[in-house]
Amino acid sequence: MFTGDRSGDYLYRSLYRAGFASQPDSCSLDDGLELRDAWITASVHCAPPDNKPTPEELTNCRPFFTTELELLSTVQLVIVLGKIAMDTYLAELKRTGKISKIAGYRFGHGELYSDLNPALLCSYHPSQQNTSTGRLTQQMLDDLFAKARRIVGRPYAIRTSSR
Repeated sequence: MFTGDRSGDYLYRSLYRAGFASQPDSCSLDDGLELRDAWITASVHCAPPDNKPTPEELTNCRPFFTTELELLSTVQLVIVLGKIAMDTYLAELKRTGKISKIAGYRFGHGELYSDLNPALLCSYHPSQQNTSTGRLTQQMLDDLFAKARRIVGRPYAIRTSSR
């Protein structure tokens, strides 16, 4: 996911700098990228027109998302990239009885809900629209993943350069 697109350019640089990825970019399936202490998934496993999934697409993809969450049993932190991701994740928590209501969880870049298990950290999506307008900068994403690294621990060195 995010391989070979501009969203991935921002995302993988930040993941690398925080020690969650073996390299700062991903351009193909066999480029050698390895994630460390991280897993990337999506609310929707297709590329919807204008990057705006329909309710039907979200519903159709929910079983993939649900299965992945069930298989990831040692998760300490979930980072959602965008409001759609947050809404999908919270709906799943409500469906499984882990939360009783979604109201009260406000989306905003850097919002942390440490009362959840696993904790929830929110970020704007690294879409070209958000990065080209400055709504999300590389520094904001770097800071978010550095915060994530502090939450889950430091088994890998945080990097400050691109290589």
